[in-house]
Amino acid sequence: MTKSVLWFRQGLRLHDNPALIEAINTDDGRRQVTFYPVFIFDGESAGTKDVGYNRMKFLLESLLDLDEQFKQLGAPGLFIFQGKPTEIFQNLHDNIGINKICFEQDCEYNERDNEIKYLSRELGIEVVEKVSHTLWNPEDIIRINGGFAPLTYQMLLHTVNVLGLPPRPVNNEVDFSQVNFGTIPEHHKINLRLMKSIPSPEDFLIFPENTGSDVYVNWNGGERHALEQMIDRVKHEEEAFASGTYLPNQANVDLMGSPKSMSAALRFGCLSVRRFYYTIHDKFNEVQDKMVYKLPGGHHITGQLMWREYFYTMSINNPYYGQIKNNPICLNIPWKSSEEDEILKWKQGRTGVPIIDASMRQLLAEGWLHHTLRNLTA
Repeated sequence: MTKSVLWFRQGLRLHDNPALIEAINTDDGRRQVTFYPVFIFDGESAGTKDVGYNRMKFLLESLLDLDEQFKQLGAPGLFIFQGKPTEIFQNLHDNIGINKICFEQDCEYNERDNEIKYLSRELGIEVVEKVSHTLWNPEDIIRINGGFAPLTYQMLLHTVNVLGLPPRPVNNEVDFSQVNFGTIPEHHKINLRLMKSIPSPEDFLIFPENTGSDVYVNWNGGERHALEQMIDRVKHEEEAFASGTYLPNQANVDLMGSPKSMSAALRFGCLSVRRFYYTIHDKFNEVQDKMVYKLPGGHHITGQLMWREYFYTMSINNPYYGQIKNNPICLNIPWKSSEEDEILKWKQGRTGVPIIDASMRQLLAEGWLHHTLRNLTA
Protein backbone atom coordinates (compact mmCIF):
# COMPACT_ATOMS: atom_id res chain seq x y z
CA MET A 1 0.00 0.00 0.00
CA THR A 2 1.20 3.50 -0.83
CA LYS A 3 1.21 5.90 2.11
CA SER A 4 1.65 9.22 0.43
CA VAL A 5 2.33 12.72 1.80
CA LEU A 6 1.68 15.99 0.01
CA TRP A 7 4.01 18.45 1.71
CA PHE A 8 2.51 21.92 1.36
CA ARG A 9 4.93 24.84 1.64
CA GLN A 10 3.49 27.27 -0.88
CA GLY A 11 1.05 26.06 -3.53
CA LEU A 12 -1.71 26.23 -0.89
CA ARG A 13 -4.51 25.09 -3.19
CA LEU A 14 -6.23 22.05 -4.67
CA HIS A 15 -6.65 23.33 -8.27
CA ASP A 16 -3.75 22.99 -10.74
CA ASN A 17 -1.60 21.13 -8.25
CA PRO A 18 0.49 18.46 -10.04
CA ALA A 19 2.10 17.39 -6.75
CA LEU A 20 -1.35 16.70 -5.30
CA ILE A 21 -2.36 14.62 -8.32
CA GLU A 22 0.89 12.66 -8.03
CA ALA A 23 0.31 12.09 -4.31
CA ILE A 24 -3.17 10.58 -4.69
CA ASN A 25 -2.52 8.52 -7.84
CA THR A 26 -0.57 5.32 -8.39
CA ASP A 27 1.16 4.10 -11.52
CA ASP A 28 -1.27 1.29 -12.23
CA GLY A 29 -4.37 2.96 -10.75
CA ARG A 30 -5.20 -0.19 -8.78
CA ARG A 31 -3.22 0.00 -5.56
CA GLN A 32 -4.85 1.80 -2.67
CA VAL A 33 -3.40 5.14 -1.63
CA THR A 34 -3.50 6.44 1.92
CA PHE A 35 -3.06 10.18 1.70
CA TYR A 36 -1.70 12.67 4.26
CA PRO A 37 -1.78 16.43 3.48
CA VAL A 38 0.95 18.07 5.58
CA PHE A 39 2.29 21.52 6.41
CA ILE A 40 5.36 22.02 8.61
CA PHE A 41 6.21 25.19 10.53
CA ASP A 42 9.98 24.99 10.34
CA GLY A 43 10.76 28.71 10.62
CA GLU A 44 11.45 29.03 6.88
CA SER A 45 8.67 27.58 4.71
CA ALA A 46 6.25 30.01 3.08
CA GLY A 47 8.44 32.98 3.94
CA THR A 48 8.10 32.58 7.72
CA LYS A 49 11.82 33.21 8.29
CA ASP A 50 11.21 36.97 8.13
CA VAL A 51 7.49 37.57 8.48
CA GLY A 52 5.21 40.27 9.82
CA TYR A 53 1.73 40.04 11.23
CA ASN A 54 -0.20 40.56 7.99
CA ARG A 55 1.74 37.97 6.03
CA MET A 56 1.47 35.40 8.82
CA LYS A 57 -2.26 36.08 9.13
CA PHE A 58 -2.70 35.53 5.38
CA LEU A 59 -0.73 32.27 5.55
CA LEU A 60 -2.75 30.93 8.48
CA GLU A 61 -6.03 31.82 6.77
CA SER A 62 -4.80 29.93 3.71
CA LEU A 63 -4.01 26.87 5.83
CA LEU A 64 -7.43 27.11 7.48
CA ASP A 65 -9.06 27.19 4.04
CA LEU A 66 -7.21 24.01 3.04
CA ASP A 67 -8.10 22.37 6.35
CA GLU A 68 -11.80 23.10 5.82
CA GLN A 69 -11.71 21.85 2.24
CA PHE A 70 -10.09 18.56 3.25
CA LYS A 71 -12.63 18.08 6.04
CA GLN A 72 -15.45 18.61 3.52
CA LEU A 73 -13.89 15.79 1.48
CA GLY A 74 -14.02 13.47 4.50
CA ALA A 75 -10.43 13.86 5.70
CA PRO A 76 -9.37 14.63 9.29
CA GLY A 77 -8.06 17.90 7.87
CA LEU A 78 -4.64 19.35 7.15
CA PHE A 79 -1.92 17.90 9.39
CA ILE A 80 0.19 20.78 10.73
CA PHE A 81 3.49 20.04 12.42
CA GLN A 82 6.15 22.18 14.03
CA GLY A 83 9.79 21.24 13.81
CA LYS A 84 12.57 20.30 11.43
CA PRO A 85 11.22 18.62 8.24
CA THR A 86 13.84 15.84 8.28
CA GLU A 87 12.82 14.89 11.83
CA ILE A 88 9.10 15.09 11.05
CA PHE A 89 9.41 12.85 7.98
CA GLN A 90 11.72 10.43 9.80
CA ASN A 91 9.05 10.08 12.49
CA LEU A 92 6.23 9.75 9.95
CA HIS A 93 8.18 6.97 8.26
CA ASP A 94 8.96 5.18 11.54
CA ASN A 95 5.52 5.56 13.15
CA ILE A 96 3.08 5.73 10.24
CA GLY A 97 5.02 4.01 7.46
CA ILE A 98 4.91 6.74 4.80
CA ASN A 99 6.72 5.71 1.63
CA LYS A 100 6.09 8.61 -0.77
CA ILE A 101 6.57 12.39 -0.41
CA CYS A 102 5.33 14.83 -3.05
CA PHE A 103 5.88 18.58 -3.10
CA GLU A 104 5.94 21.60 -5.37
CA GLN A 105 9.31 23.00 -6.40
CA ASP A 106 10.37 25.85 -4.11
CA CYS A 107 13.06 28.07 -5.66
CA GLU A 108 13.95 29.67 -2.36
CA TYR A 109 14.93 26.70 -0.17
CA ASN A 110 16.97 24.22 -2.18
CA GLU A 111 19.12 23.19 0.79
CA ARG A 112 16.05 22.19 2.85
CA ASP A 113 14.61 20.15 -0.02
CA ASN A 114 17.95 18.49 -0.76
CA GLU A 115 18.07 17.32 2.86
CA ILE A 116 14.65 15.68 2.42
CA LYS A 117 15.75 14.02 -0.83
CA TYR A 118 18.86 12.65 0.88
CA LEU A 119 16.86 11.37 3.87
CA SER A 120 14.32 9.76 1.56
CA ARG A 121 17.02 7.86 -0.31
CA GLU A 122 18.32 6.56 3.03
CA LEU A 123 14.82 5.44 4.09
CA GLY A 124 13.66 4.14 0.72
CA ILE A 125 10.94 6.79 0.36
CA GLU A 126 9.92 7.87 -3.14
CA VAL A 127 10.19 11.65 -3.67
CA VAL A 128 8.37 13.51 -6.43
CA GLU A 129 8.94 17.23 -7.05
CA LYS A 130 6.65 19.10 -9.45
CA VAL A 131 6.92 22.56 -11.00
CA SER A 132 3.83 24.74 -10.65
CA HIS A 133 4.79 27.78 -8.57
CA THR A 134 6.35 29.35 -11.68
CA LEU A 135 5.20 29.38 -15.29
CA TRP A 136 8.30 27.57 -16.52
CA ASN A 137 10.83 25.44 -14.70
CA PRO A 138 13.60 27.92 -13.71
CA GLU A 139 16.15 25.14 -14.27
CA ASP A 140 15.05 24.95 -17.93
CA ILE A 141 15.39 28.71 -18.35
CA ILE A 142 18.91 28.59 -16.93
CA ARG A 143 19.82 25.63 -19.16
CA ILE A 144 18.56 27.35 -22.32
CA ASN A 145 20.37 30.54 -21.29
CA GLY A 146 23.73 28.78 -21.29
CA GLY A 147 23.87 27.56 -17.71
CA PHE A 148 23.30 30.82 -15.84
CA ALA A 149 20.28 32.90 -14.91
CA PRO A 150 19.32 35.67 -17.35
CA LEU A 151 20.46 38.92 -15.77
CA THR A 152 18.21 41.21 -17.77
CA TYR A 153 14.48 41.11 -18.39
CA GLN A 154 15.03 41.05 -22.16
CA MET A 155 17.29 38.01 -21.79
CA LEU A 156 14.50 36.25 -19.90
CA LEU A 157 11.96 37.05 -22.64
CA HIS A 158 14.32 35.75 -25.31
CA THR A 159 14.90 32.52 -23.35
CA VAL A 160 11.24 31.74 -22.68
CA ASN A 161 10.42 32.43 -26.32
CA VAL A 162 12.84 29.61 -27.14
CA LEU A 163 11.11 27.36 -24.59
CA GLY A 164 7.65 28.14 -25.94
CA LEU A 165 4.45 28.77 -24.04
CA PRO A 166 4.27 27.60 -20.41
CA PRO A 167 2.29 24.41 -19.67
CA ARG A 168 -1.42 24.91 -19.24
CA PRO A 169 -2.85 24.15 -15.79
CA VAL A 170 -3.77 20.56 -15.02
CA ASN A 171 -7.37 19.57 -14.36
CA ASN A 172 -8.96 21.91 -11.85
CA GLU A 173 -11.29 19.25 -10.40
CA VAL A 174 -9.36 16.59 -8.49
CA ASP A 175 -10.99 13.19 -8.04
CA PHE A 176 -10.73 12.15 -4.40
CA SER A 177 -13.30 9.36 -4.71
CA GLN A 178 -10.69 6.58 -4.49
CA VAL A 179 -8.53 8.28 -1.86
CA ASN A 180 -8.22 6.86 1.62
CA PHE A 181 -7.44 9.78 3.91
CA GLY A 182 -4.88 8.83 6.51
CA THR A 183 -5.18 9.36 10.23
CA ILE A 184 -2.57 9.71 12.96
CA PRO A 185 -3.18 7.69 16.14
CA GLU A 186 -3.42 9.71 19.34
CA HIS A 187 -0.35 8.09 20.89
CA HIS A 188 1.82 9.32 17.98
CA LYS A 189 0.62 12.93 17.89
CA ILE A 190 2.84 14.31 20.64
CA ASN A 191 5.94 12.51 19.37
CA LEU A 192 5.28 13.86 15.88
CA ARG A 193 4.75 17.43 17.20
CA LEU A 194 1.34 17.62 15.56
CA MET A 195 -0.42 20.92 16.29
CA LYS A 196 -3.95 20.54 17.65
CA SER A 197 -5.47 23.29 15.52
CA ILE A 198 -4.65 26.10 13.09
CA PRO A 199 -2.52 28.53 15.15
CA SER A 200 -2.81 32.30 15.28
CA PRO A 201 0.01 34.82 14.62
CA GLU A 202 0.08 35.50 18.35
CA ASP A 203 0.96 31.83 18.96
CA PHE A 204 4.26 32.61 17.20
CA LEU A 205 4.65 35.86 19.20
CA ILE A 206 3.85 37.90 16.10
CA PHE A 207 1.64 40.90 16.79
CA PRO A 208 0.08 43.67 14.67
CA GLU A 209 2.57 46.32 13.58
CA ASN A 210 -0.09 48.94 12.86
CA THR A 211 0.72 52.27 14.49
CA GLY A 212 -2.90 53.44 14.58
CA SER A 213 -3.68 53.94 10.89
CA ASP A 214 -7.09 52.92 9.61
CA VAL A 215 -7.38 49.58 7.80
CA TYR A 216 -9.42 50.02 4.64
CA VAL A 217 -8.65 46.67 2.99
CA ASN A 218 -8.38 43.32 4.72
CA TRP A 219 -6.43 40.81 2.64
CA ASN A 220 -7.97 37.40 3.28
CA GLY A 221 -5.98 34.24 2.60
CA GLY A 222 -7.21 31.02 1.07
CA GLU A 223 -7.79 29.32 -2.27
CA ARG A 224 -11.55 29.86 -2.35
CA HIS A 225 -11.21 33.58 -1.69
CA ALA A 226 -8.44 33.86 -4.33
CA LEU A 227 -10.60 32.23 -7.01
CA GLU A 228 -13.45 34.64 -6.24
CA GLN A 229 -11.05 37.59 -6.31
CA MET A 230 -9.69 36.47 -9.68
CA ILE A 231 -13.16 36.83 -11.24
CA ASP A 232 -13.14 40.56 -10.41
CA ARG A 233 -9.57 40.96 -11.65
CA VAL A 234 -10.32 39.25 -14.99
CA LYS A 235 -13.36 41.47 -15.48
CA HIS A 236 -11.11 44.49 -14.86
CA GLU A 237 -8.68 43.22 -17.51
CA GLU A 238 -11.50 42.45 -19.95
CA GLU A 239 -12.79 46.03 -19.73
CA ALA A 240 -9.32 47.29 -20.60
CA PHE A 241 -9.02 44.90 -23.56
CA ALA A 242 -12.42 46.01 -24.87
CA SER A 243 -11.32 49.65 -24.70
CA GLY A 244 -8.17 48.92 -26.70
CA THR A 245 -5.64 48.88 -23.85
CA TYR A 246 -4.07 46.46 -21.41
CA LEU A 247 -2.23 46.51 -18.06
CA PRO A 248 -4.97 48.66 -16.48
CA ASN A 249 -3.32 48.66 -13.05
CA GLN A 250 -0.33 50.43 -14.58
CA ALA A 251 -1.89 52.43 -17.41
CA ASN A 252 -4.60 53.93 -15.20
CA VAL A 253 -3.23 54.00 -11.67
CA ASP A 254 -5.99 54.29 -9.06
CA LEU A 255 -4.38 54.56 -5.65
CA MET A 256 -7.66 55.24 -3.84
CA GLY A 257 -9.81 52.60 -5.54
CA SER A 258 -10.44 49.02 -4.50
CA PRO A 259 -7.19 47.10 -5.12
CA LYS A 260 -7.21 44.35 -7.74
CA SER A 261 -3.86 42.78 -6.86
CA MET A 262 -3.46 39.00 -6.91
CA SER A 263 0.12 39.14 -5.61
CA ALA A 264 -0.50 37.68 -2.14
CA ALA A 265 -2.60 34.83 -3.54
CA LEU A 266 0.12 34.05 -6.09
CA ARG A 267 2.92 34.30 -3.54
CA PHE A 268 1.34 31.64 -1.32
CA GLY A 269 0.03 29.68 -4.29
CA CYS A 270 -3.63 30.03 -3.28
CA LEU A 271 -4.08 30.86 -6.96
CA SER A 272 -2.18 28.99 -9.64
CA VAL A 273 0.03 31.33 -11.66
CA ARG A 274 -0.60 29.18 -14.73
CA ARG A 275 -4.34 29.42 -14.30
CA PHE A 276 -4.12 33.19 -13.87
CA TYR A 277 -1.79 33.57 -16.86
CA TYR A 278 -3.97 31.56 -19.24
CA THR A 279 -7.24 33.01 -17.95
CA ILE A 280 -5.99 36.50 -18.82
CA HIS A 281 -4.53 35.50 -22.20
CA ASP A 282 -7.60 33.48 -23.18
CA LYS A 283 -9.82 36.45 -22.26
CA PHE A 284 -7.61 38.73 -24.36
CA ASN A 285 -7.97 36.45 -27.38
CA GLU A 286 -11.72 36.20 -26.82
CA VAL A 287 -12.09 39.99 -26.79
CA GLN A 288 -9.76 40.42 -29.78
CA ASP A 289 -11.89 38.08 -31.87
CA LYS A 290 -14.70 40.65 -31.60
CA MET A 291 -12.52 43.70 -32.30
CA VAL A 292 -12.01 45.38 -35.67
CA TYR A 293 -8.64 46.85 -34.69
CA LYS A 294 -6.43 44.21 -33.13
CA LEU A 295 -3.93 44.71 -30.31
CA PRO A 296 -0.65 42.80 -30.51
CA GLY A 297 -0.63 39.81 -28.16
CA GLY A 298 2.31 38.44 -26.22
CA HIS A 299 3.84 38.10 -22.79
CA HIS A 300 3.53 41.87 -22.19
CA ILE A 301 -0.20 41.38 -21.50
CA THR A 302 0.81 39.75 -18.21
CA GLY A 303 4.06 41.67 -17.81
CA GLN A 304 4.08 41.58 -14.01
CA LEU A 305 3.93 37.78 -14.09
CA MET A 306 6.98 37.81 -16.36
CA TRP A 307 8.86 39.99 -13.88
CA ARG A 308 7.85 37.49 -11.19
CA GLU A 309 9.32 34.70 -13.33
CA TYR A 310 12.49 36.71 -13.85
CA PHE A 311 13.18 37.16 -10.15
CA TYR A 312 12.32 33.56 -9.23
CA THR A 313 14.73 32.35 -11.90
CA MET A 314 17.53 34.49 -10.49
CA SER A 315 16.83 33.19 -6.97
CA ILE A 316 17.14 29.47 -7.66
CA ASN A 317 20.40 27.86 -6.50
CA ASN A 318 21.42 31.20 -4.99
CA PRO A 319 21.29 31.04 -1.17
CA TYR A 320 22.50 34.66 -0.96
CA TYR A 321 19.80 36.06 -3.25
CA GLY A 322 18.27 38.26 -0.53
CA GLN A 323 21.49 40.08 0.33
CA ILE A 324 24.36 42.00 -1.24
CA LYS A 325 27.31 40.14 0.28
CA ASN A 326 28.33 36.90 -1.50
CA ASN A 327 25.53 37.39 -4.04
CA PRO A 328 26.99 36.76 -7.53
CA ILE A 329 24.20 38.68 -9.31
CA CYS A 330 24.10 41.75 -7.06
CA LEU A 331 26.04 44.98 -7.44
CA ASN A 332 27.81 46.14 -4.29
CA ILE A 333 26.11 49.53 -3.96
CA PRO A 334 27.64 51.96 -1.41
CA TRP A 335 24.42 52.85 0.39
CA LYS A 336 24.24 56.03 2.45
CA SER A 337 24.64 55.40 6.17
CA SER A 338 21.54 56.20 8.20
CA GLU A 339 21.78 59.27 10.38
CA GLU A 340 20.06 59.19 13.78
CA ASP A 341 16.58 57.66 13.31
CA GLU A 342 16.09 58.20 9.56
CA ILE A 343 15.32 54.55 8.81
CA LEU A 344 12.94 54.27 11.76
CA LYS A 345 11.05 57.38 10.64
CA TRP A 346 10.77 55.93 7.13
CA LYS A 347 9.48 52.59 8.43
CA GLN A 348 6.90 54.25 10.66
CA GLY A 349 5.74 56.83 8.11
CA ARG A 350 7.19 59.87 9.87
CA THR A 351 9.49 61.36 7.19
CA GLY A 352 7.36 64.46 6.65
CA VAL A 353 6.80 63.59 2.95
CA PRO A 354 3.01 63.03 2.80
CA ILE A 355 2.74 60.38 0.07
CA ILE A 356 5.68 58.40 1.47
CA ASP A 357 4.30 58.50 5.00
CA ALA A 358 0.79 57.57 3.86
CA SER A 359 2.23 54.65 1.89
CA MET A 360 4.32 53.31 4.75
CA ARG A 361 1.40 53.58 7.16
CA GLN A 362 -0.77 51.67 4.70
CA LEU A 363 1.93 49.01 4.51
CA LEU A 364 2.02 48.71 8.29
CA ALA A 365 -1.76 48.57 8.56
CA GLU A 366 -2.64 46.33 5.61
CA GLY A 367 0.57 44.58 4.61
CA TRP A 368 0.31 45.58 0.95
CA LEU A 369 1.04 48.53 -1.36
CA HIS A 370 0.17 49.31 -4.97
CA HIS A 371 3.29 48.77 -7.11
CA THR A 372 3.47 52.52 -7.87
CA LEU A 373 3.67 53.24 -4.15
CA ARG A 374 6.23 50.49 -3.67
CA ASN A 375 8.43 52.21 -6.24
CA LEU A 376 7.95 55.60 -4.58
CA THR A 377 8.78 54.38 -1.08
CA ALA A 378 11.82 52.48 -2.34
